[in-house]
Amino acid sequence: MEKGPVLNQSGPPEFVFRVFTTVPEFQVLLFLLFLLLYLMILAGNTAIVWAVCTHSSLRTPMYFFLSNLSFLEICYTSVVPIPLAGCGAQMFFFVTLGSTDCFLLAVMAYDRYVAICHPLHYTLIMTQKLCIQMVAGALGLALFLSLQLTSLIFTLPFCGHLREINHFLCDVPPVLRLACADIHVHQAVLYVVGILVLTVPFLLICVSYAFITSAILRIRSGEGRRRAFSTCSSHLTVVLLQYGCCSLVYLRPRSSTSEDEDRQIALVYTFVTPLLNPLIYTLRNKDVKDALRHAIISKAFLILRK
Repeated sequence: MEKGPVLNQSGPPEFVFRVFTTVPEFQVLLFLLFLLLYLMILAGNTAIVWAVCTHSSLRTPMYFFLSNLSFLEICYTSVVPIPLAGCGAQMFFFVTLGSTDCFLLAVMAYDRYVAICHPLHYTLIMTQKLCIQMVAGALGLALFLSLQLTSLIFTLPFCGHLREINHFLCDVPPVLRLACADIHVHQAVLYVVGILVLTVPFLLICVSYAFITSAILRIRSGEGRRRAFSTCSSHLTVVLLQYGCCSLVYLRPRSSTSEDEDRQIALVYTFVTPLLNPLIYTLRNKDVKDALRHAIISKAFLILRK
């Protein structure tokens, strides 16, 4: 889209989203598809939060972080379909929740490092106070970075009164493309935030898993090695999905990306990853599966007794 001069505006600025298709039949199908995905995300992640909160065997640091991750995924996806007070508000909440998600994955890697590399000191190190502090720290840092980035972007002048965003939400890259001013500084700030949110935590995760792999290889029992790898594989799968897709959108040079590509990749980390998280953690985790099975059977038994 070519950028023209800033037009004289007689009312408040508006942002609209470009539709995926103009064919009414396809619009209905897409609506039903995304509604189904959203309901599945709500159901899967709520089930994990419910299982962790109601099952005493899951009240450990690892599952505390997992339940927080699931709650974040619910909020993160809910920013898209629920209308908020303006494009800036939606961007702020989306960046905040997405950044917290990335920080929390790094915290979970540290938890696995302590559990596998320092098992005898695990309960002394990973106290409830420290777990709460790490979650609060992740959220606080995400709030700070998101507020700075969103405020900076919305100081820009935008072209026209009705701005069409080639996306399904007010994400940073597509909104920047609508600016009628030099955005080199804003683009640089976006890269800095991207490095802090994506690159730094990912490097910390890699360091954690380097120590974890070394410790696992020293385990003599084949069954012990298998169980240790099993506890980490679910987390590592989610890390690769989340960081890989987000890096393609936020860290690639603008010259090598297109609006359509960004929108398609954003569908993965906005809908697909939150949907896969509960599936990955439940299918590969015996404790969560047993807790959910027990909770469902107990609930069904209580209903039948009534």
